[in-house]
Amino acid sequence: MLPVLYSFRRCPYAMRARLALHASGMGIELREVVLRNKPESMLAASPKGSVPVLVLPDGPVIDESWQIMLWALRRHDRFGWLGKDEAYADAATPLIVENDTTFKDNLDRYKYPGRYPEHTQIHYRTQAETFLQQLENRLRATPYLLGDTLSIADVGVLPFIRQFADVDKSWFAQAPYISVQHWLKDFVNSECFAAVMKKYPSWQPGDAPIIIANKEVNSC
Repeated sequence: MLPVLYSFRRCPYAMRARLALHASGMGIELREVVLRNKPESMLAASPKGSVPVLVLPDGPVIDESWQIMLWALRRHDRFGWLGKDEAYADAATPLIVENDTTFKDNLDRYKYPGRYPEHTQIHYRTQAETFLQQLENRLRATPYLLGDTLSIADVGVLPFIRQFADVDKSWFAQAPYISVQHWLKDFVNSECFAAVMKKYPSWQPGDAPIIIANKEVNSC
């Protein structure tokens, strides 16, 4: 039996989990869900009701994307995303925490300003730019966030930067974050990104399983 991953294609949390599973070469059964109609089996596994949710064959459930990434890469880290003795994972943790809290809060408000009328959309974008500038400073010094090679830090953050960039593509294209722009462009043009962004039909109980082998990738 394979692990079962409940996912939503465009969710950045689910995206980074799929990227780590893909890079690990681990096969999964993919269940693409409709968030407004979440399957009962997913809610039974993880009552919090958000994706991703990874149900392991022997029963345990991992329902935090960062933990799914660590779980997959600790089993097979083909491209060294964790670093020696998991040094990259340790170094990435403060970035991931800021990404998943302060930046994500501002990103949500920037993307959906009508839900947060306390401030303008520009205000929320400006607040989010604090994190972008931090990334820009790192990427001016090295090609990737933690050095010369892609790591779990990049993969953990990039899906959220992609979402931010898509809110106002014209603004982002002329914003003073040249290194972030190039870093993001390389990511969305990569084989790994193309592989995990393939479209699959939404899953319903009784459907034939969609098996993702994750063995063909040679580089990310």
